Amino acid sequence: MRRTLYLFRSGRLRRKENTLAVETEEQRRYFPVENVRDIFVFGEVDLNKEVLEFLCDNEILVHFFSYYGHYVGSFYPREHYNSGYMVLKQAEHYIDPTKRLNLARKFAEGALENILQVLRYYHHRGKDLSEYIAAIERFLKSALPSCQTIEELMAVEGNARSYYYESFNVILEDSPFQIEGRSKKPPTDPLNALISFGNTLVYVKVLSEIYKTHLDPRIGYLHATNFRRFTLNLDVAEVFKPILADRVLFTLVGKRMLSPGDFDRCGSAVFLSERGRRTLVEEFERKLQSTFHHRRLKRNVSYQTILRLELYKLEKHLIGEEEYTPFVSRW
Repeated sequence: MRRTLYLFRSGRLRRKENTLAVETEEQRRYFPVENVRDIFVFGEVDLNKEVLEFLCDNEILVHFFSYYGHYVGSFYPREHYNSGYMVLKQAEHYIDPTKRLNLARKFAEGALENILQVLRYYHHRGKDLSEYIAAIERFLKSALPSCQTIEELMAVEGNARSYYYESFNVILEDSPFQIEGRSKKPPTDPLNALISFGNTLVYVKVLSEIYKTHLDPRIGYLHATNFRRFTLNLDVAEVFKPILADRVLFTLVGKRMLSPGDFDRCGSAVFLSERGRRTLVEEFERKLQSTFHHRRLKRNVSYQTILRLELYKLEKHLIGEEEYTPFVSRW
């Protein structure tokens, strides 16, 4: 099974025959290239043209992050699976206002459905979240269906998430962390730092999976296709952030796996320390590799697999084979 290679320490990444060698001051480690899905670089890592060619030949993406864990960009190898036909279909569904609104609404619906699943999960475990569940249901059943523009959809989805983030203080009422509102650039408290970093991991994971399909990541629907490099991954990630990033956050904080010492302050900004990022990444990978019984497929699948299957469903929608319905978790 291919796994993500996370590089937190500074050092060098190079090719050694048919393996990737990671060299730091402390040690040298080797990773067979066939076992590497993609690479997330957080440290100051040197690499040369030879290793980039090697990664390109093996269809391995490299994602780069700043010192504080902000996504910087990706080495996106030449595309092996993109087809002109699929690009035309993506463009067709973007240019046609009705088709674009239909897809954008589905991404927003999937996001709110999974937010509801998270809230119900914790409500059934003794947290009084009835107020938040009722609010999200109203957004889902009344506000979203009445939206006639992308801007209205984005506003409704944003308002729903504001209510949702308020519920974090109830879910995590016995923890040392509280949230006073969503702050992104920069995050101003530990929970916002966790939300931002977790969301970033989901965005980039979806981007890696898009590379393995016929889809072009530059054409999104809920998020406008513009001069930004990638948008389709942002759309699909909306569906999965509640059940991946947020569930991991609740596990880490609820089980006291993170403490105030796992965060760094820089002025008013708060960021995860290296240890904090490592801890979150380990739990995030455990979540991705965990399996559940898929009712339609009638077999156990991992969340990592579900990301790819979601993209295949989107492909079928674009070519007119089957209407897209977003994945909704059923715990």
